[in-house]
Amino acid sequence: MKGKGALAASLVLVAGAGWLVAAWWPRAVPAPATFVGRQVCAGCHPRQDAAWRGSDHDLAMQPADRTTVLGDFGGAPVSQRGVTSTFFWRDDKPIVRTEGPTGWPEEFEIAYTFGVRPLQQYLVALSGGRYQTLTLAWDTRARTAGGQRWLDLYASERPRPGDPLHWTGRDQTWNHMCAECHSTNLRKNYRLADGRYETTWSELNVACEACHGPGSHHVAWARSGGKTRRAGDRALGLDVRLADHRDAAWSMDEATGVARRTGPAPSRLEVETCARCHARRGVIDDNYVHGRPLLDTHRPALLEPELYHADGQILGEVYEYGSFLQSRMFRAGVTCSDCHDPHSLETAELPSAVCARCHLPARFDTPVHHHHRAGSPGSACVGCHMPERTYMLVDGRRDHSLRVPRPDLSVAIGTPNACTGCHADRTASWAAEVVARWVGGRPRPAHYGQVLDAGRRDLPNAGVQLVSLMDDVAAPAIVRATAVSLLRFRSVAAIRALERAVTDPEPLVRLAAAGAADSLGLDSRLSLLLRLLDDPLRAIRIEAARALADAPAERLAPEQRAALDRGLADYRRAQAINADRAEAHLSLGLLADRRRDPNTARQEYERALALDPTFVPAYVNLADHYRERDQDQRGEQLLRQGIVRVPGAAALHHALGLVLVRRGRTAEALVALGRAAELAPGSARYAYVHAVALSSTGAGDRALDILGRAHERHPGDPDILVALTTLSRDRGDRQAARDYARKLLQAVPELPEARQLARELEGR
Repeated sequence: MKGKGALAASLVLVAGAGWLVAAWWPRAVPAPATFVGRQVCAGCHPRQDAAWRGSDHDLAMQPADRTTVLGDFGGAPVSQRGVTSTFFWRDDKPIVRTEGPTGWPEEFEIAYTFGVRPLQQYLVALSGGRYQTLTLAWDTRARTAGGQRWLDLYASERPRPGDPLHWTGRDQTWNHMCAECHSTNLRKNYRLADGRYETTWSELNVACEACHGPGSHHVAWARSGGKTRRAGDRALGLDVRLADHRDAAWSMDEATGVARRTGPAPSRLEVETCARCHARRGVIDDNYVHGRPLLDTHRPALLEPELYHADGQILGEVYEYGSFLQSRMFRAGVTCSDCHDPHSLETAELPSAVCARCHLPARFDTPVHHHHRAGSPGSACVGCHMPERTYMLVDGRRDHSLRVPRPDLSVAIGTPNACTGCHADRTASWAAEVVARWVGGRPRPAHYGQVLDAGRRDLPNAGVQLVSLMDDVAAPAIVRATAVSLLRFRSVAAIRALERAVTDPEPLVRLAAAGAADSLGLDSRLSLLLRLLDDPLRAIRIEAARALADAPAERLAPEQRAALDRGLADYRRAQAINADRAEAHLSLGLLADRRRDPNTARQEYERALALDPTFVPAYVNLADHYRERDQDQRGEQLLRQGIVRVPGAAALHHALGLVLVRRGRTAEALVALGRAAELAPGSARYAYVHAVALSSTGAGDRALDILGRAHERHPGDPDILVALTTLSRDRGDRQAARDYARKLLQAVPELPEARQLARELEGR
């Protein structure tokens, strides 16, 4: 006992010494700051608090009561798509009677309101700590603007109970889909063992510390009269001071009519702080540290086809960050608060007046520039440079890439343009001709949209263009990163480009490089990615670790093995954060497969299907797991179960077709492969496999027809070109075979098979 007492005393002494050091030594690490709440902040910052009150951040989420609920809960039935819902009050509590998770009508109490403009949605508490978002929302706009009505957000379809899109389904679960960005200091806290959420927050809405970080150090500094030491190196004890706007000075260049930023170069702190919620992104670490780079805790989306048009214009619900990164304003040092009040969130003036701060009205707010009558909608800066797209049926959101209208791109690659957005009765060709006259017939500059379009469609010259775009340091980083993600590694030039990308100063480019390298052989991956295991940013480290997960220990130095282990541990933690999602378990299953751990892989695929029986990739990967163990019969049964659940999933029909081919049931296989190609006409792979299967049964004419149509959609796809060349040759059409061989050689000049076929058909 005496020994234990002495040890305790020594611990107290050490702790006391540490406290004394912290009191006088500026480099001591203080205790982590804690959240103090908005009302504490408001005591010293009443002006900012007054601006914030009533803002979208303030009203992001509220307890549902008679003061906050804006919808009509008067008891009138609302019928949509065969479902009747009734909203009413009982004992001063808002209630909805609607179709529940079993398909039968049930009554549910509304727990919270969610959002406010132009729609107010409502959250219902279900079992397991879940809050679900009703897909019937109240349109809060004025009646004269079409509002004051119940709006069905899925008016064109009817998700049934069990469908992820049904209001009780996983894609309407607030804890995962919405919570982080509507409350302060939110922790999702999903417990996989019992399938339960224990979600917590400091404040229900988006308050001061959601952006500035926990404020206890700042409060201590303020209460001491500014005499206490700073918290670490952060001024005033705040994690995020967001001083970019205040430290900037803008001077007008009279020659160009455009202001230039002077003073200190802007950091990315403010933009990345906003991007935490104003970006399409995934969470990789829920221990968010205010003031750290975005890629430490989140992985933002690139310009992916389902999210952005090829030229980077908004398509899916992507919010503002990915667009703003493309803008000249971002590159010039403009930050969010240059245009928006950070507390009220409104623009300080009318949009044109905001633009006039940096763009001389005498040069730009004139018909000579905008070519429209003064005061007309076409003369407004945002009309041309920030066209609007509508989401959730009535929510118009402006594209923050602040681009010059390019109807010529609409003609070339089919992207939208602001001109025909207003002149809906006119064509893109008309608009392109008008703009050409405005600029005196000068050719329009090349645009990265044409290169990304070529990469998406795998055109024959896409590789060279993508490498050139990736190397163009004047292009936005998100564009260069997207170019890397679209590279096909069919040439030495593409590999050399990837070598440059992994050392690029732009984090998004390095992140894309780590993902792109995943398709290469182990030797190439080791050569490229080992350095990224020690990258300063977590998103890049874990992507590199995932791509190197199959590296044998004997191929790594001890410090490299340690770095890989750390990266894989971080990767697993990133998936554990989202353990309520089937996608996370698919990722863990794929990792286990790569690590040669088949039992864990199978368990993770099965766990994914247990969470979401409609999750197609888990069916496909589990069936492939069975294939590798000579259990195709189990794989077939599994895939047929999946098709019953999701009959329109092309991937399931394709995987089933391959199983049936291996099992020698060719006629059934052709039906399944054909169905896959029919359901996904844009897939080069499905068309190719279907055609090859047909050719193997003697149906060469049909195979050629399918391949020809696929070639029109994918003119640079080498598999399709090889098949067209060899099928044409074997059927005696040597001229067609030579033509296809030339195209193949143009698409993949370094492919030995392409050179061999070309030599053979040219008689050399």
